[in-house]
Amino acid sequence: MRILGISPLDKDTNVSLMEDGRVLFACGEERLSRIKLQSGFPHLALREGLNRLGWDPQSLDAVAYAFYDAPEEARLIAESVAVDLAEHAKDRGESNRLYRAKIDSGYKVNRTVRIPGLETEAAEFMPRKVWYKKFLYERLAGSATLDARTHRRLFGTWQANAIADHTQWNAELVAGLKSFGLENKPLKRFQHHDTHAANAYYSSPFDTALAVTFDGYGSGMCGGVYACGPDGIRNLHRFRFPNSLGIFYEHVTSGLGFKPSRHEGKIVGLAAYGDAKHLAEILLARFDTTDGDIKIRGGLNHNFTRALAGHFAKRDVAAAYQYVLEEVARRVVSYWLQKTGLKKIVVSGGVHANVKLNQRLHEIPGAEGLFVYPNMGDGGCGTGAAMLAFGHETMRRAGPFDNVYFGPDYTEAQIRAALDAENLKYERHDEPEERTAELLADNHIVGRFAGRMEYGPRALGNRSVLYPAKDPEVNQWLNHQLARTEFMPFAPSCLAEAAPKLFHNVSGCEKTAEFMTVTFDCTDWMKGHSPAAVHVDGTARPQLVTPQSNPGYHKLLAAYERRTGIPVVINTSFNMHEEPIICTPQDAVRAFLLGNLDYLAAGPFLVPHPKLKENQADRETSRPGAKRELTGAKV
Repeated sequence: MRILGISPLDKDTNVSLMEDGRVLFACGEERLSRIKLQSGFPHLALREGLNRLGWDPQSLDAVAYAFYDAPEEARLIAESVAVDLAEHAKDRGESNRLYRAKIDSGYKVNRTVRIPGLETEAAEFMPRKVWYKKFLYERLAGSATLDARTHRRLFGTWQANAIADHTQWNAELVAGLKSFGLENKPLKRFQHHDTHAANAYYSSPFDTALAVTFDGYGSGMCGGVYACGPDGIRNLHRFRFPNSLGIFYEHVTSGLGFKPSRHEGKIVGLAAYGDAKHLAEILLARFDTTDGDIKIRGGLNHNFTRALAGHFAKRDVAAAYQYVLEEVARRVVSYWLQKTGLKKIVVSGGVHANVKLNQRLHEIPGAEGLFVYPNMGDGGCGTGAAMLAFGHETMRRAGPFDNVYFGPDYTEAQIRAALDAENLKYERHDEPEERTAELLADNHIVGRFAGRMEYGPRALGNRSVLYPAKDPEVNQWLNHQLARTEFMPFAPSCLAEAAPKLFHNVSGCEKTAEFMTVTFDCTDWMKGHSPAAVHVDGTARPQLVTPQSNPGYHKLLAAYERRTGIPVVINTSFNMHEEPIICTPQDAVRAFLLGNLDYLAAGPFLVPHPKLKENQADRETSRPGAKRELTGAKV
């Protein structure tokens, strides 16, 4: 049986082609269109998948989608609005009182540790607003009545826009399917969060688990709790919109001047530099987690966050929002673990892109394992919808994911043609991993393009930029070279067998760590030998590489360890700033040249940058005091 799963069309639309419960091809439209978080019907990804599998569209048995039709979604939205109006009448506005008291008490930021990218005092704070905006934010944060009224007004605007969006995307889905001749195939629609729960559970290594989903919005809800086991997936509770942890974190992202749905990772990194205690009490007072539910005072009033950002340093605002996100989720998940007696946790939903949150869930007393779905955002829901369409017994037989290299791959001839088109010099190697390891040991930056592309938001070695993790300055100069602004350190790729030497408390989380979706506290050995991959809070977000998950990449890391004694390299996504991760050989060549990487390892070919020596010299002169030595190595 063949099923096409399509993720929601509103952003980051993805295609999943599955047969008898197994994913044979999965790809985001953005990788082919080259537009970050591409919305709309995934024409390019669907055509690519069908061509690569040799499938005729008529060979598909059904199409699965992660939302109901527009009228049903409109009904669920209206229902959530009605429930929210009743719930808000019970709140007495404690957070508003605490806000006023905190403003009156005085505040001073601790800048003992400088933040790369926020080196100046002025950069620590949001630009001063014109007087009437500042007055408005403070009034809407300090008054319980105005806080609630603003929330209701914004909810009404959101309701109208959301219903219009569902109508638009529903029409585009129908038209897109018709363009492939699929209009007569069964279209199976599912509750949004059920698809998140399905992809988390069925791809995990656990037989029984508590599935928890948190995101911005889906089918009237913003999350759910499920008991998963031999009899299937059973919903226990739903978190009703707008009590959304996803929206809560979007507010701090936009409130600090970043782009929601794109830059939340910057907030996670920034939070480690701050002190949550300044604002945590205020924010926690906006939450009620009684009986494992979540209620948020003024959940859509983004002005509350902007009022905080007008008085407090970015690092402390970020720290407070991160702490409260972790604390609320920890309380709720702990409640349901105790109530159900389950020991393993599987999670999905956009909120679980937050790797520090995932670590806190893993550390809950009594929890014995955690798995994070590798494409945890809405881009992964098409797979979950297809899994539900196949049914429980088929998915149990299909088994968990071994890896997520579900995207396109390219032949040696196609790679060679892309290199020749740019008149690049290159050499072919029968064992390119050995030569790549040698280049890394000589402190070169290498872009790696190999095998099938990764599915999901993480670069997992096949579309990655690699560099030794020994130089703590690399986070500043390499990000600058790639035209990025980041507060997080680069993530490390590590030999899985070395994990006990590198990280604490990995047990029960080994599989999810293969997908770079959780942080761990680092050992002293890791901090001493690979400081570039360790954040200021002593954690790292690793990819544990096994011979089974990626034989070629494991071979490269093993060769690097033989030369250096270190089983770790930096792995950052192979792309230019604000572009999707590369997909094709042409994408690889373009990013290699624009990013001024030292070498490109593309399939069996090793390619030096045409301006290798000049780029190295420029890098050294722009980094006074750098310890890295120029080698001038040649292929």
